[in-house]
Amino acid sequence: MTPAPPAPTATVTVVGIGADGWAGLPGVSRAALSEAEVLIGGARQLDLLPPRCTGQRVAWPSPLRPAVPGLLAAHAGRRIAVLASGDPMFYGIGRALAEETDALRVLPHPSSVSYAAARLGWPLEDVEVVTLVGRPAARLAAALHHGRRLLVLSADATTPGEVAALLRDRGFGPSRMRVLEQLGGEKEHATAESTADDWQHPPGDPLNIVAVDCRRAPDTLRLGAVPGLPDEAYEHDGQLTKRHVRAATLGVLAPAPGELLWDIGGGSGSIAVEWMRTHPSCRAVTVERDPARAERITRNADRLGVPGLRVVTGAAPAVLAELPPPDAMFVGGGLTAPGLLDACWEALPDGGRLVANTVTLESEALLADAHRRHGGELVRLAVSHAVPVGGFTGWRQAMPVTQWAVRKTLGTAGLGAPGLGTAGPATPGLDTLSGADR
Repeated sequence: MTPAPPAPTATVTVVGIGADGWAGLPGVSRAALSEAEVLIGGARQLDLLPPRCTGQRVAWPSPLRPAVPGLLAAHAGRRIAVLASGDPMFYGIGRALAEETDALRVLPHPSSVSYAAARLGWPLEDVEVVTLVGRPAARLAAALHHGRRLLVLSADATTPGEVAALLRDRGFGPSRMRVLEQLGGEKEHATAESTADDWQHPPGDPLNIVAVDCRRAPDTLRLGAVPGLPDEAYEHDGQLTKRHVRAATLGVLAPAPGELLWDIGGGSGSIAVEWMRTHPSCRAVTVERDPARAERITRNADRLGVPGLRVVTGAAPAVLAELPPPDAMFVGGGLTAPGLLDACWEALPDGGRLVANTVTLESEALLADAHRRHGGELVRLAVSHAVPVGGFTGWRQAMPVTQWAVRKTLGTAGLGAPGLGTAGPATPGLDTLSGADR
Protein backbone atom coordinates (compact mmCIF):
# COMPACT_ATOMS: atom_id res chain seq x y z
CA MET A 1 0.00 0.00 0.00
CA THR A 2 1.46 3.33 -1.03
CA PRO A 3 1.79 5.64 1.98
CA ALA A 4 -0.12 8.91 1.85
CA PRO A 5 2.00 11.93 0.98
CA PRO A 6 2.98 14.06 3.95
CA ALA A 7 0.74 16.99 4.78
CA PRO A 8 2.11 20.33 3.61
CA THR A 9 4.04 22.29 6.19
CA ALA A 10 1.94 25.08 7.65
CA THR A 11 3.37 28.49 6.82
CA VAL A 12 0.93 30.41 9.03
CA THR A 13 0.54 29.56 12.70
CA VAL A 14 -2.20 31.22 14.69
CA VAL A 15 -1.47 31.42 18.40
CA GLY A 16 -4.20 32.16 20.91
CA ILE A 17 -3.03 34.31 23.80
CA GLY A 18 -4.85 35.46 26.91
CA ALA A 19 -4.62 38.40 29.29
CA ASP A 20 -1.90 36.48 31.18
CA GLY A 21 0.34 36.88 28.15
CA TRP A 22 3.52 34.88 27.68
CA ALA A 23 3.27 33.25 31.12
CA GLY A 24 -0.01 31.56 30.19
CA LEU A 25 1.22 30.00 26.94
CA PRO A 26 2.10 26.31 26.66
CA GLY A 27 5.48 25.29 25.29
CA VAL A 28 4.27 24.58 21.75
CA SER A 29 2.83 28.08 21.45
CA ARG A 30 5.99 29.68 22.85
CA ALA A 31 8.10 27.74 20.38
CA ALA A 32 5.96 28.83 17.42
CA LEU A 33 6.28 32.48 18.41
CA SER A 34 10.01 32.24 19.12
CA GLU A 35 10.71 30.62 15.73
CA ALA A 36 8.50 32.91 13.66
CA GLU A 37 10.15 35.29 11.20
CA VAL A 38 7.05 37.51 11.12
CA LEU A 39 4.76 38.23 14.08
CA ILE A 40 1.35 39.73 13.21
CA GLY A 41 -1.17 40.90 15.78
CA GLY A 42 -2.77 43.78 17.58
CA ALA A 43 -0.43 46.26 19.23
CA ARG A 44 -1.61 45.13 22.69
CA GLN A 45 -0.94 41.49 21.86
CA LEU A 46 2.51 42.15 20.38
CA ASP A 47 3.48 44.01 23.56
CA LEU A 48 2.85 40.81 25.54
CA LEU A 49 5.76 39.03 23.80
CA PRO A 50 9.25 38.97 25.32
CA PRO A 51 12.48 40.00 23.46
CA ARG A 52 13.21 36.34 22.70
CA CYS A 53 10.54 36.56 20.00
CA THR A 54 12.78 38.21 17.42
CA GLY A 55 10.54 38.08 14.37
CA GLN A 56 9.49 41.22 12.55
CA ARG A 57 6.50 42.67 14.39
CA VAL A 58 3.61 43.83 12.24
CA ALA A 59 0.54 45.44 13.82
CA TRP A 60 -2.82 44.92 12.16
CA PRO A 61 -4.03 47.97 10.24
CA SER A 62 -7.60 49.20 10.40
CA PRO A 63 -9.85 47.96 8.89
CA LEU A 64 -8.38 44.54 9.57
CA ARG A 65 -10.25 42.09 7.30
CA PRO A 66 -9.35 43.67 3.93
CA ALA A 67 -5.68 43.72 4.94
CA VAL A 68 -5.36 39.97 5.51
CA PRO A 69 -4.64 38.84 1.90
CA GLY A 70 -2.08 41.59 1.34
CA LEU A 71 -0.17 40.89 4.54
CA LEU A 72 0.01 37.18 3.84
CA ALA A 73 1.20 37.86 0.29
CA ALA A 74 3.79 40.38 1.46
CA HIS A 75 5.39 37.81 3.76
CA ALA A 76 4.90 34.69 1.64
CA GLY A 77 7.64 32.11 2.10
CA ARG A 78 8.46 33.22 5.64
CA ARG A 79 7.43 31.63 8.91
CA ILE A 80 4.41 33.68 10.01
CA ALA A 81 2.82 33.62 13.45
CA VAL A 82 -0.44 35.48 14.02
CA LEU A 83 -1.55 36.40 17.53
CA ALA A 84 -5.23 36.09 18.45
CA SER A 85 -7.20 36.67 21.62
CA GLY A 86 -8.17 33.37 23.22
CA ASP A 87 -9.49 30.79 20.77
CA PRO A 88 -8.71 32.07 17.23
CA MET A 89 -11.57 30.03 15.73
CA PHE A 90 -14.24 31.48 18.04
CA TYR A 91 -15.17 34.90 16.65
CA GLY A 92 -11.47 35.39 16.01
CA ILE A 93 -8.99 36.05 13.22
CA GLY A 94 -8.72 32.32 12.52
CA ARG A 95 -11.79 32.41 10.30
CA ALA A 96 -10.41 35.14 8.04
CA LEU A 97 -7.06 33.35 7.76
CA ALA A 98 -8.73 30.00 6.98
CA GLU A 99 -10.54 31.70 4.09
CA GLU A 100 -7.21 32.83 2.64
CA THR A 101 -4.92 29.82 3.08
CA ASP A 102 -5.06 26.06 3.54
CA ALA A 103 -1.61 26.09 5.14
CA LEU A 104 -2.86 27.02 8.59
CA ARG A 105 -1.93 25.73 12.02
CA VAL A 106 -4.04 26.85 14.98
CA LEU A 107 -2.88 26.74 18.60
CA PRO A 108 -5.88 27.83 20.68
CA HIS A 109 -5.97 29.32 24.16
CA PRO A 110 -9.00 29.28 26.49
CA SER A 111 -11.45 31.90 25.27
CA SER A 112 -12.93 34.65 27.40
CA VAL A 113 -16.22 32.75 27.14
CA SER A 114 -14.65 29.66 28.74
CA TYR A 115 -13.15 31.76 31.51
CA ALA A 116 -16.42 33.59 32.12
CA ALA A 117 -18.45 30.38 32.33
CA ALA A 118 -15.91 28.96 34.76
CA ARG A 119 -15.98 32.04 36.99
CA LEU A 120 -19.79 32.22 37.01
CA GLY A 121 -20.45 28.49 37.29
CA TRP A 122 -22.60 28.59 34.15
CA PRO A 123 -22.62 25.41 31.99
CA LEU A 124 -21.63 26.57 28.52
CA GLU A 125 -24.19 24.38 26.80
CA ASP A 126 -26.90 26.43 28.52
CA VAL A 127 -25.44 29.82 27.58
CA GLU A 128 -25.93 31.84 24.38
CA VAL A 129 -22.96 33.89 23.19
CA VAL A 130 -23.60 37.17 21.38
CA THR A 131 -20.74 39.21 19.97
CA LEU A 132 -21.00 42.99 19.69
CA VAL A 133 -17.46 43.36 18.34
CA GLY A 134 -17.93 45.34 15.14
CA ARG A 135 -21.69 44.75 15.32
CA PRO A 136 -24.61 46.91 16.51
CA ALA A 137 -25.88 46.42 20.05
CA ALA A 138 -29.40 45.98 18.65
CA ARG A 139 -28.61 42.41 17.59
CA LEU A 140 -28.68 41.46 21.28
CA ALA A 141 -32.48 41.94 21.29
CA ALA A 142 -33.09 38.72 19.35
CA ALA A 143 -31.50 36.71 22.17
CA LEU A 144 -33.61 38.16 24.98
CA HIS A 145 -35.82 35.46 26.50
CA HIS A 146 -36.86 35.22 30.13
CA GLY A 147 -34.61 32.88 32.10
CA ARG A 148 -31.86 32.64 29.48
CA ARG A 149 -28.22 33.37 30.24
CA LEU A 150 -26.13 35.38 27.81
CA LEU A 151 -22.43 36.11 27.50
CA VAL A 152 -21.88 39.26 25.47
CA LEU A 153 -18.49 39.84 23.84
CA SER A 154 -17.77 43.54 24.24
CA ALA A 155 -16.37 45.87 21.62
CA ASP A 156 -14.83 48.18 24.25
CA ALA A 157 -15.35 49.69 27.68
CA THR A 158 -18.62 51.35 26.68
CA THR A 159 -20.37 48.12 25.70
CA PRO A 160 -21.67 47.21 29.19
CA GLY A 161 -23.46 50.55 29.42
CA GLU A 162 -24.96 50.02 25.95
CA VAL A 163 -26.13 46.55 26.97
CA ALA A 164 -27.80 47.91 30.12
CA ALA A 165 -29.55 50.64 28.10
CA LEU A 166 -30.80 48.14 25.52
CA LEU A 167 -32.12 45.80 28.21
CA ARG A 168 -34.06 48.65 29.79
CA ASP A 169 -35.43 49.78 26.43
CA ARG A 170 -36.57 46.27 25.45
CA GLY A 171 -38.34 45.61 28.75
CA PHE A 172 -35.60 43.50 30.32
CA GLY A 173 -34.51 46.01 32.96
CA PRO A 174 -34.80 43.44 35.79
CA SER A 175 -32.06 41.32 34.13
CA ARG A 176 -28.99 40.79 36.29
CA MET A 177 -25.62 41.87 34.87
CA ARG A 178 -21.95 41.43 35.70
CA VAL A 179 -18.90 42.61 33.79
CA LEU A 180 -15.80 40.42 33.87
CA GLU A 181 -12.56 42.15 32.85
CA GLN A 182 -9.08 40.90 31.90
CA LEU A 183 -10.13 37.29 32.39
CA GLY A 184 -7.21 34.98 33.11
CA GLY A 185 -4.79 37.83 33.76
CA GLU A 186 -3.28 39.47 36.82
CA LYS A 187 -5.76 42.36 36.53
CA GLU A 188 -8.84 40.15 36.40
CA HIS A 189 -11.83 41.91 37.93
CA ALA A 190 -15.59 41.44 38.12
CA THR A 191 -18.13 44.13 38.93
CA ALA A 192 -20.73 43.60 41.60
CA GLU A 193 -23.97 42.17 40.24
CA SER A 194 -26.63 44.73 39.38
CA THR A 195 -29.84 44.85 37.40
CA ALA A 196 -29.89 46.74 34.13
CA ASP A 197 -32.42 49.11 35.70
CA ASP A 198 -29.94 50.00 38.45
CA TRP A 199 -26.75 49.88 36.35
CA GLN A 200 -24.47 52.77 37.34
CA HIS A 201 -20.99 51.34 36.81
CA PRO A 202 -18.66 53.66 34.87
CA PRO A 203 -16.73 52.29 31.86
CA GLY A 204 -13.91 50.03 33.00
CA ASP A 205 -11.37 47.93 31.13
CA PRO A 206 -11.94 47.62 27.36
CA LEU A 207 -11.12 43.90 27.52
CA ASN A 208 -14.35 42.63 29.05
CA ILE A 209 -17.30 40.30 28.68
CA VAL A 210 -20.84 40.99 29.94
CA ALA A 211 -22.83 38.27 31.68
CA VAL A 212 -26.63 38.70 31.51
CA ASP A 213 -29.21 36.65 33.38
CA CYS A 214 -32.35 37.62 31.44
CA ARG A 215 -35.45 38.70 33.33
CA ARG A 216 -38.44 40.20 31.51
CA ALA A 217 -40.44 42.96 33.19
CA PRO A 218 -44.03 41.88 33.95
CA ASP A 219 -45.63 44.33 31.52
CA THR A 220 -43.28 43.57 28.60
CA LEU A 221 -44.72 41.96 25.46
CA ARG A 222 -43.61 38.34 25.28
CA LEU A 223 -41.76 37.45 22.07
CA GLY A 224 -41.31 33.77 21.32
CA ALA A 225 -38.58 31.95 19.43
CA VAL A 226 -40.73 30.84 16.47
CA PRO A 227 -42.43 32.86 13.70
CA GLY A 228 -45.75 34.44 14.56
CA LEU A 229 -44.78 37.30 16.86
CA PRO A 230 -47.67 39.39 18.19
CA ASP A 231 -48.79 42.08 15.76
CA GLU A 232 -48.16 44.59 18.56
CA ALA A 233 -44.43 43.89 18.25
CA TYR A 234 -44.38 45.87 14.99
CA GLU A 235 -44.69 49.52 14.13
CA HIS A 236 -46.96 49.62 11.07
CA ASP A 237 -49.51 51.62 9.09
CA GLY A 238 -51.80 48.67 8.42
CA GLN A 239 -49.48 47.07 5.84
CA LEU A 240 -48.60 44.09 8.00
CA THR A 241 -48.85 40.35 7.35
CA LYS A 242 -50.94 39.41 10.37
CA ARG A 243 -49.69 36.99 12.99
CA HIS A 244 -51.42 33.75 11.99
CA VAL A 245 -50.85 34.20 8.26
CA ARG A 246 -47.25 35.23 8.96
CA ALA A 247 -46.60 32.04 10.93
CA ALA A 248 -48.09 29.91 8.13
CA THR A 249 -46.08 31.79 5.50
CA LEU A 250 -42.77 31.34 7.33
CA GLY A 251 -43.59 27.67 7.74
CA VAL A 252 -43.82 27.27 3.96
CA LEU A 253 -40.78 29.45 3.29
CA ALA A 254 -38.88 27.10 5.65
CA PRO A 255 -35.80 29.20 6.51
CA ALA A 256 -32.58 27.29 7.13
CA PRO A 257 -29.26 28.55 8.55
CA GLY A 258 -27.30 30.73 6.16
CA GLU A 259 -30.09 31.20 3.62
CA LEU A 260 -31.02 34.49 1.94
CA LEU A 261 -34.61 35.71 1.52
CA TRP A 262 -35.95 38.32 -0.86
CA ASP A 263 -38.98 39.99 0.75
CA ILE A 264 -40.67 41.93 -2.05
CA GLY A 265 -43.21 44.55 -1.03
CA GLY A 266 -41.90 44.64 2.52
CA GLY A 267 -44.68 46.71 4.13
CA SER A 268 -43.57 46.57 7.77
CA GLY A 269 -40.85 43.98 7.19
CA SER A 270 -42.40 41.30 9.38
CA ILE A 271 -41.66 38.35 7.08
CA ALA A 272 -37.99 39.33 6.63
CA VAL A 273 -37.58 40.10 10.34
CA GLU A 274 -38.93 36.76 11.46
CA TRP A 275 -37.00 34.90 8.76
CA MET A 276 -33.79 36.37 10.23
CA ARG A 277 -34.84 35.66 13.83
CA THR A 278 -34.98 31.91 13.12
CA HIS A 279 -31.16 31.69 13.08
CA PRO A 280 -28.34 34.24 13.48
CA SER A 281 -26.89 33.30 10.07
CA CYS A 282 -30.14 33.83 8.13
CA ARG A 283 -30.06 36.87 5.84
CA ALA A 284 -32.75 38.88 4.14
CA VAL A 285 -33.23 41.75 1.71
CA THR A 286 -36.55 43.55 1.73
CA VAL A 287 -37.70 45.71 -1.17
CA GLU A 288 -40.13 48.53 -0.41
CA ARG A 289 -40.92 51.39 -2.76
CA ASP A 290 -42.38 53.73 -0.11
CA PRO A 291 -39.55 55.58 1.72
CA ALA A 292 -41.58 56.03 4.92
CA ARG A 293 -42.31 52.31 5.06
CA ALA A 294 -38.68 51.49 4.29
CA GLU A 295 -37.61 53.55 7.30
CA ARG A 296 -40.25 51.82 9.40
CA ILE A 297 -38.88 48.41 8.36
CA THR A 298 -35.42 49.48 9.51
CA ARG A 299 -36.81 50.50 12.91
CA ASN A 300 -38.69 47.21 13.29
CA ALA A 301 -35.58 45.20 12.38
CA ASP A 302 -33.50 47.14 14.89
CA ARG A 303 -36.01 46.77 17.70
CA LEU A 304 -36.52 43.04 17.13
CA GLY A 305 -32.84 42.20 17.06
CA VAL A 306 -32.00 41.83 13.35
CA PRO A 307 -30.30 45.13 12.43
CA GLY A 308 -28.52 43.33 9.59
CA LEU A 309 -31.72 43.27 7.51
CA ARG A 310 -30.95 45.05 4.24
CA VAL A 311 -33.69 47.43 3.15
CA VAL A 312 -33.76 48.48 -0.51
CA THR A 313 -35.98 51.46 -1.28
CA GLY A 314 -37.26 51.07 -4.81
CA ALA A 315 -39.84 49.43 -7.04
CA ALA A 316 -39.75 45.81 -8.11
CA PRO A 317 -38.97 44.39 -10.56
CA ALA A 318 -36.57 47.20 -11.53
CA VAL A 319 -34.34 46.86 -8.45
CA LEU A 320 -34.19 43.05 -8.38
CA ALA A 321 -31.26 42.82 -10.79
CA GLU A 322 -29.08 44.52 -8.17
CA LEU A 323 -29.69 41.85 -5.51
CA PRO A 324 -27.62 38.72 -4.77
CA PRO A 325 -29.23 35.38 -5.72
CA PRO A 326 -31.80 34.28 -3.12
CA ASP A 327 -32.61 30.90 -1.62
CA ALA A 328 -36.24 31.89 -1.20
CA MET A 329 -38.57 34.73 -2.18
CA PHE A 330 -41.70 36.13 -0.61
CA VAL A 331 -43.94 38.45 -2.60
CA GLY A 332 -46.30 40.23 -0.27
CA GLY A 333 -47.21 43.21 -2.40
CA GLY A 334 -47.11 44.57 -5.94
CA LEU A 335 -48.09 41.34 -7.66
CA THR A 336 -49.89 43.23 -10.43
CA ALA A 337 -46.79 45.26 -11.31
CA PRO A 338 -45.98 44.42 -14.96
CA GLY A 339 -43.29 41.77 -15.22
CA LEU A 340 -42.87 41.20 -11.48
CA LEU A 341 -43.61 37.48 -11.43
CA ASP A 342 -41.55 37.03 -14.61
CA ALA A 343 -38.54 38.67 -12.95
CA CYS A 344 -38.99 36.71 -9.73
CA TRP A 345 -39.20 33.39 -11.53
CA GLU A 346 -36.15 34.11 -13.67
CA ALA A 347 -34.11 35.21 -10.64
CA LEU A 348 -35.05 32.15 -8.60
CA PRO A 349 -32.23 29.56 -8.73
CA ASP A 350 -32.73 25.83 -9.13
CA GLY A 351 -34.13 24.55 -5.83
CA GLY A 352 -35.27 27.99 -4.70
CA ARG A 353 -38.68 28.53 -3.09
CA LEU A 354 -41.21 31.20 -3.98
CA VAL A 355 -44.21 32.11 -1.84
CA ALA A 356 -46.71 34.82 -2.77
CA ASN A 357 -49.71 36.05 -0.77
CA THR A 358 -52.63 38.21 -1.87
CA VAL A 359 -56.08 39.31 -0.78
CA THR A 360 -57.31 40.79 -4.08
CA LEU A 361 -59.14 39.03 -6.90
CA GLU A 362 -56.84 40.56 -9.52
CA SER A 363 -53.69 39.20 -7.91
CA GLU A 364 -55.40 35.91 -7.12
CA ALA A 365 -56.00 35.41 -10.83
CA LEU A 366 -52.29 35.87 -11.47
CA LEU A 367 -51.40 33.29 -8.82
CA ALA A 368 -53.93 30.82 -10.21
CA ASP A 369 -52.38 31.20 -13.66
CA ALA A 370 -48.87 30.77 -12.24
CA HIS A 371 -50.01 27.65 -10.40
CA ARG A 372 -51.45 26.23 -13.64
CA ARG A 373 -48.17 26.83 -15.47
CA HIS A 374 -45.68 25.87 -12.78
CA GLY A 375 -47.42 23.66 -10.28
CA GLY A 376 -46.69 24.08 -6.60
CA GLU A 377 -49.41 24.51 -4.03
CA LEU A 378 -52.30 26.97 -4.04
CA VAL A 379 -54.10 27.42 -0.72
CA ARG A 380 -56.49 29.85 0.91
CA LEU A 381 -55.86 30.90 4.50
CA ALA A 382 -58.82 32.16 6.51
CA VAL A 383 -58.69 33.35 10.10
CA SER A 384 -61.64 34.33 12.28
CA HIS A 385 -61.57 36.08 15.64
CA ALA A 386 -64.17 35.87 18.38
CA VAL A 387 -65.76 39.29 19.01
CA PRO A 388 -68.67 40.57 21.11
CA VAL A 389 -72.09 40.44 19.45
CA GLY A 390 -74.40 42.27 21.80
CA GLY A 391 -74.27 40.27 24.99
CA PHE A 392 -72.93 37.21 23.15
CA THR A 393 -69.84 36.21 21.18
CA GLY A 394 -69.54 35.57 17.47
CA TRP A 395 -66.91 35.14 14.77
CA ARG A 396 -65.51 37.95 12.64
CA GLN A 397 -63.54 36.71 9.65
CA ALA A 398 -60.48 38.55 8.42
CA MET A 399 -59.96 38.90 4.67
CA PRO A 400 -58.91 35.47 3.33
CA VAL A 401 -55.39 35.21 1.94
CA THR A 402 -54.61 33.26 -1.22
CA GLN A 403 -51.11 31.78 -1.14
CA TRP A 404 -49.09 30.21 -3.94
CA ALA A 405 -45.98 28.27 -2.94
CA VAL A 406 -43.61 26.52 -5.34
CA ARG A 407 -40.10 25.15 -5.48
CA LYS A 408 -38.28 25.67 -8.77
CA THR A 409 -36.66 22.43 -9.85
CA LEU A 410 -35.06 22.28 -13.27
CA GLY A 411 -33.44 18.89 -12.71
CA THR A 412 -35.09 15.83 -11.21
CA ALA A 413 -38.68 16.45 -10.18
CA GLY A 414 -40.03 15.46 -6.79
CA LEU A 415 -37.42 17.20 -4.65
CA GLY A 416 -39.88 19.52 -2.95
CA ALA A 417 -40.42 19.54 0.77
CA PRO A 418 -43.60 17.82 1.99
CA GLY A 419 -46.58 19.98 1.11
CA LEU A 420 -44.64 22.17 -1.30
CA GLY A 421 -44.98 21.28 -4.98
CA THR A 422 -42.22 21.60 -7.53
CA ALA A 423 -41.96 22.90 -11.04
CA GLY A 424 -41.08 20.13 -13.48
CA PRO A 425 -37.89 19.60 -15.50
CA ALA A 426 -39.06 21.52 -18.56
CA THR A 427 -40.65 24.44 -16.76
CA PRO A 428 -40.48 27.62 -18.87
CA GLY A 429 -40.32 31.12 -17.47
CA LEU A 430 -43.61 32.84 -16.80
CA ASP A 431 -45.08 34.50 -19.86
CA THR A 432 -46.19 38.07 -19.55
CA LEU A 433 -49.17 37.82 -17.24
CA SER A 434 -52.44 39.57 -17.94
CA GLY A 435 -54.22 41.47 -15.21
CA ALA A 436 -56.83 44.12 -14.62
CA ASP A 437 -54.22 46.85 -14.33
CA ARG A 438 -51.96 45.70 -17.14
